[in-house]
Amino acid sequence: MLFTEPTFLFLFLPTVVLIHCVLRPRLRNLWLLAASFLFYCWGEGRFVLLMVGSITVNYVFGLLLGYIQRPTLRKLLLGAGVASNLLVLIYFKYCTFLVANLDAALASLQLPPIEVGLIPLPLGISFLTFHTISYLSDVYRGTIKRESNPIDLALYVMLFPHLIAGPIVRYADIVAAMKARTLAVDEFAYGIRRFLGGLAKKLLIANQLAATADLILGIPSSELNAGLSWLAMACYTFQIYFDFSGYSDMAIGLAHMFGIRFHENFDHPYWATSVTDFWRRWHISLSSWFRDYVYIPLGGNRRGSARTYSNLMTIFLLCGLWHGANWTFIVWGLYQGAFLVIERVGLGRVLDRLWRPLRHAYLVLAVVVGWVVFRMDTLSGAGEILRAMFGFGSGAGIKYHVSLYLTNEVAALLAIAALLSTPLLGRLGRKIEEFETTLADRWGSFAPAPIRLARVAAYCSILVLCLSFVAQKSYNPFIYFRF
Repeated sequence: MLFTEPTFLFLFLPTVVLIHCVLRPRLRNLWLLAASFLFYCWGEGRFVLLMVGSITVNYVFGLLLGYIQRPTLRKLLLGAGVASNLLVLIYFKYCTFLVANLDAALASLQLPPIEVGLIPLPLGISFLTFHTISYLSDVYRGTIKRESNPIDLALYVMLFPHLIAGPIVRYADIVAAMKARTLAVDEFAYGIRRFLGGLAKKLLIANQLAATADLILGIPSSELNAGLSWLAMACYTFQIYFDFSGYSDMAIGLAHMFGIRFHENFDHPYWATSVTDFWRRWHISLSSWFRDYVYIPLGGNRRGSARTYSNLMTIFLLCGLWHGANWTFIVWGLYQGAFLVIERVGLGRVLDRLWRPLRHAYLVLAVVVGWVVFRMDTLSGAGEILRAMFGFGSGAGIKYHVSLYLTNEVAALLAIAALLSTPLLGRLGRKIEEFETTLADRWGSFAPAPIRLARVAAYCSILVLCLSFVAQKSYNPFIYFRF
């Protein structure tokens, strides 16, 4: 069940919210857990026992880490707990990839292949694994206390707003709200606005640009030229941002409706001026997870330059693998890590002296080239797109040309997406809020009413427009499925 499906919007969400509001506080967690199980079972019922088993195993490991004090035994327990989570992830997500590469090696030695068949990927398995590993690690470090209530731990793992598409939430950040929370009207209203904003990003921008990108990338590679390739990647660059950030906004909004706060996951990453800055702004929960649970334990930047560069390459190799079991993701991760190393070596100091638009152009070029590798299923396919982008494509632009795909609607969407990728509208919104406060202070609380009515009308219009796209069953790719 996706956040953009009619079943979720018209049945599941209103029912869950209404019952959550009228229940006694001590029953709300139980209700949210039941709703989250239903949400998961709706699309992945065959893996519900796996989910229950994972929660049970991590609950037991958490209890043991909380009770046992001997350092050596605690390290062994942590290692066993982390390994149990990683083994499940490796089996479901990477086993087929590993065996396929092993079979290629066996074929070269004229040995028979290993047959494993197609292993289905449980929905949200990567997010589930990172949540449980962070929980066990934080209990081991003493950052949080072990959770003795299995319902609360199960709810943390299965809470449906972050279950299928993140962001990665740490138990320490939401445990207080899960134990005792109040439902405030302002918080609930903010949650609705945030959810609608994310829904609009997904349905009105990401999905529409995805259709154009997929059409162009479906053209035979022999027919691609620079114009078509750059248009496709421009659409995909905005598609992946508004898809990712849209789902994060919806998750944050949903959590607010239930009195829980998630941290921000995106901070206008395309406004960055270096790849290092980009990774401080893009999928913040993922990059901070790798920083705290991999980079720093490996030594971070405390053991000399060579070790720092090795650590950076390691975490971005893992970051690439986290996104999928494919050589394209591995190369994409190493590509990102290489940029961070090069910027640390000296390029960062050069960039700091450049005119900001030039630094921004550098970042956009680096990111778009990376998205080519990320988007394509094979390295050869990525190479064909890159050759076409830089003028080495074989397409004549007669049968397939830019004007077939760059319609007025697509051009307008690209312009809107570019504007929304900057912090300008956010700054404008804050100025309007400051103006509202000034009016209220000078003329009374009813003075800003016209502005508030205009805001309500704008959000109602967004809702109607989004629902029209839902009703039409327009193109709605689920970009997170392979993650």
